[in-house]
Amino acid sequence: MAAGGSASRRAQEARRQERLLREQWQAAREEARRWEAASEGERRIAAQLLVLTARGWRLLVDRKWPGTRAANVDMLLVGPGGVFVIDVKNWRTAPETTGGKLRAGGEQRDPHVTKLLAVTKAAEGAVASLGMSPVAVQPLMVFAGHRLDAEVGRVRLLGEREVGPTLLSERHRLRAESVRAIADHLDRVFPEYEGSSVNPSVTPSGADPSSLAEPGAAGKAAAPRSEQPDGLFDLEGLREAAVDAALRAPIEQWMSFLHPDQVALVRRNWTGPARISGPAGTGKTVVGLHRTARLARHTTGRVLYVTFANNLPRVQATFLRTMSPSVADRVDFRSLHSWAKEFLQEGGIPVRLDRGKALTAFNLAWKWTGRESVLTEIDPDHRYWKEEIDHVIKGRGITSFEEYATVPRRRRRSSLRRVHRQAVWRLYEAYEQHRTERGFHDFNDVLSLALAEARRRTEEGQRPYAAVVVDEVQDLTLVGVQLLHTLVGDAPNGLLLVGDGQQAVYPGGFRLSDAGIDIRGDRGQVLHTNYRNRREILEAALEVVADDTFEDIDGLRTPGRRNVDLTYHDGEVIRVVEPTQAAHDQALVQALHALPPGALPDTAVLCPSIRAIDHYHRLLEREGIPVCPLDRYDGHPVDAVKIGSYLRAKGLEFKRVFLPDHDAAVPQAPESVSLPGPDANRRPSYETAMERSELARSQLFVAMTRARDVLWLGSVRHRPGCAR
Repeated sequence: MAAGGSASRRAQEARRQERLLREQWQAAREEARRWEAASEGERRIAAQLLVLTARGWRLLVDRKWPGTRAANVDMLLVGPGGVFVIDVKNWRTAPETTGGKLRAGGEQRDPHVTKLLAVTKAAEGAVASLGMSPVAVQPLMVFAGHRLDAEVGRVRLLGEREVGPTLLSERHRLRAESVRAIADHLDRVFPEYEGSSVNPSVTPSGADPSSLAEPGAAGKAAAPRSEQPDGLFDLEGLREAAVDAALRAPIEQWMSFLHPDQVALVRRNWTGPARISGPAGTGKTVVGLHRTARLARHTTGRVLYVTFANNLPRVQATFLRTMSPSVADRVDFRSLHSWAKEFLQEGGIPVRLDRGKALTAFNLAWKWTGRESVLTEIDPDHRYWKEEIDHVIKGRGITSFEEYATVPRRRRRSSLRRVHRQAVWRLYEAYEQHRTERGFHDFNDVLSLALAEARRRTEEGQRPYAAVVVDEVQDLTLVGVQLLHTLVGDAPNGLLLVGDGQQAVYPGGFRLSDAGIDIRGDRGQVLHTNYRNRREILEAALEVVADDTFEDIDGLRTPGRRNVDLTYHDGEVIRVVEPTQAAHDQALVQALHALPPGALPDTAVLCPSIRAIDHYHRLLEREGIPVCPLDRYDGHPVDAVKIGSYLRAKGLEFKRVFLPDHDAAVPQAPESVSLPGPDANRRPSYETAMERSELARSQLFVAMTRARDVLWLGSVRHRPGCAR
């Protein structure tokens, strides 16, 4: 086909689109002129918005504000881009925004912003019962006769000509049936004044509304308003439509719909630090992200969203930009250590972090102080004692033996007598001597330095953040939690802790009371409904940890098998047991090749170790299967299988999860634990072996619960050198 012919057809299509839009505009102007009570400016803006009704939008004009005697709402617009509460202004002078304030003609006009935000809050409350998140309800002030595109807080300011194109370019959040149900609901909550109804379709005669829709548009022209008297479709039908859309959409697409209980948590005002907990799959991270967006909209300060893993902040930042782009630049997504390092550098405090030197220093300390000590009676594996220093001593900020001698070693099974604690302290002092002589810091030092600096700045009245949201809080150390608490203190809505003790993947632990954090009353919320996993998948995961009780950060001991309500039921758990490693790996490759078209972006291969990741990465690439390492994944859809460790997968979910050789890293009994190197013939105590086994099961549980629809579990029956 000639290039000129293609260009000619595109030009013809462009002229046809222009003609249809002109016809729609004329029809909209005629419709708007019939509103006698409206000003000319309101009519022109209404005409702009009426054009959108041919593309699946619904417009409600001049509505009563519920709960008031005579106040009104200029316009409510519902469409693929969400819900917009619109205030139309006919100001003679152009509006100006300076210092977060609205002015016009030299006068302050902030009361107009305050009123619009109050109406928006009423609209948020109206759609909350439908499970719609507040991020999908947006206040919009439109100025007749002016050109403008600005913001005052969360209020978008647009000119008469800008409003139509801006709304058309909004990311699609709602499907056609959702638009209809929400508009019908708002139609009842915000009743119309006599004569203010708007014909929802102004499509020119003979024109097909769908011909104007952009690729991937959520729906065609909106149908006339439903005549169902009770609107039963609104709640049940809308929720079903939202769930159905979520199941079909890419896993990265965060919907505007939450369960009404979750919406209530997103919108709630708390008088101090709060916590959201609950079993895997109950939507804790989703709620945390939606609440982050809401906090960013309702405060003038910045919001910090922090977690332990390095890869997760990139993914979550992408999700929030997709969900609520207008506030994305006011939220800092960081891993805890990277943020602390930046915080110190900004304050002129030198940080010499060196992980390799830290490991060398500890190995030297173990060689000269630990290997022949009484510590080997408990566990001859030096890694156990490095964890003791990292998570119990330095992780809790302990600086004296007297304090360490009596501190509860939470989530550590072995009982240490005084002689053992003295040996641990000698090992710690030897390590610290090697570290300070070489002049470098480890990760715990960075947090301790940041905590001291944060306390200093707080005493001077400096608070860099209005709110802090902490995801996977159970994986942080006590010093890390104290640091984040110091940034905002006990301010209302200041600190939100999100996490679940059952999904802790690091040894050691703490209680919130140790950090001076008091969660009272309804500020501690527990989610009980699993929105992610199919029944078969969750049952298989719970079997792994059924006998393992755990202590959460609130101090409560909880059984491994918890009662969870499910929303999805038909899933698939595929167990593959092969006689050799080669046969096992071939079965994995065949299963991946057999996936339906378009399935790779929603598929993950998760491994328990770096060595296993390297092995399967090379295998998949050799077999022509595209691979995206989780440490490079940023939340944008990519046509490749994600591959990474169990720990890197925390906070993420996938439609299909493959766990090759999944049981190899979980000791079947304490007697089966073997140690590397010169300690190969020495055995840990029963308590430390059980602790190691429990931690491995917890990590496997986390990996299994990343799967939504399909979980593939591979095993090797006969492994060389394996006691099984």
